[in-house]
Amino acid sequence: MSVLSDEEFSATVRSISGARGLPNRLYVDPESAEAERQTVFRNNWTGIGFAHDVPNAGDAVPVTFLGWPLLMLRDRKGRVKVFHNVCRHRGHPLIDKKCSGLAMLRCPYHSWAYGLDGSLRSTPLIGGVGVNEVEGFDRSRFNLVEVRSEVWFGVVFIDMSGVAPPLSERTDAIEARWPGADLARLVSGGDRAQFALTVECNWKLAVENYCEAYHLPFVHPDLNSYSPLEDHYTIAERHFAGQGSMNYKGNDALGGKPFPEFEAWPAEKREIAEYVAFFPNVLFGIHRDHGFAILLIPQGPARTEERIQLFYVGDTVPEDPAMASVIDAHARQWRQVFEEDLGVVAGMQRGRTSPGFDGGVFSPVLETPTHAFHRWTAEQLNG
Repeated sequence: MSVLSDEEFSATVRSISGARGLPNRLYVDPESAEAERQTVFRNNWTGIGFAHDVPNAGDAVPVTFLGWPLLMLRDRKGRVKVFHNVCRHRGHPLIDKKCSGLAMLRCPYHSWAYGLDGSLRSTPLIGGVGVNEVEGFDRSRFNLVEVRSEVWFGVVFIDMSGVAPPLSERTDAIEARWPGADLARLVSGGDRAQFALTVECNWKLAVENYCEAYHLPFVHPDLNSYSPLEDHYTIAERHFAGQGSMNYKGNDALGGKPFPEFEAWPAEKREIAEYVAFFPNVLFGIHRDHGFAILLIPQGPARTEERIQLFYVGDTVPEDPAMASVIDAHARQWRQVFEEDLGVVAGMQRGRTSPGFDGGVFSPVLETPTHAFHRWTAEQLNG
């Protein structure tokens, strides 16, 4: 069943000069949010956490994403895995808080236990008092259900459908834009380089706002003073869209030691930085000396949690005490920028309740990324 009518779909996917934005109900209705859960999020690679949430073997953390109870862990071989966080016996969640040093996952209800690979290892009293096995019961049929997952740019992505194209088919196109960025060298800046914001808007408005620089001089006057709108360009591709800056100056203004840089970053692109939304829900920023990732976690039609994590080149920055104050200042700088957006995205959310708004129109020059996101979303919703 199509979520958008033929007229709504056509108006959204047509060329930008004549296009309309997505209809209001996709931003305010629980029914529309459920339709997105089953299409946009279920059928695509969706970010649910960071690999450093489970830094060591035996670390596990529960993640509830759009109502799906999931379990993210690092196994004995150091691999990040994601399982449905339910015991195969009676469906009780296995863990309800972050754990470290686990050798097994044990259900608190009837104590069924699973290895970190998801295999069912023990079934206490299944055959009665003192009897832990029963004839004809094949444990291998009741292992934990694994969710297909991959890690890229420090983000743990899941494919709930199990049949999405390989993640690399979509991320390779982003990496091709960043030939000097060895993403494998990016290391989390740790607790001091992360923060979270609660945004009173639909998750799509957070994506739309991030995609474009049109609002820069009006919402971010300080940022616009050293990275003005005229020094930005647009990016609009099939599965990601955003903007780039030609005026990135590095962290010199923060004082202290400069951040290490990617050795292979092209000299002619030293002042280039790019900010792209990887559809549906992860926002990335890349610079010659750091990167960041933002997870958008929908908390209902009109609220979104943003988890922001800064990454640095190599492992010396988070480990160097001399860099602590610089990282603190850097995190404050980015937090200020992102907090400046809170009011306008909340305002757009309020506007989506008005019958006087019909999806709006786009600047054919400055909002090609926003239109690309609307078009992609419409295509996902209507299959």
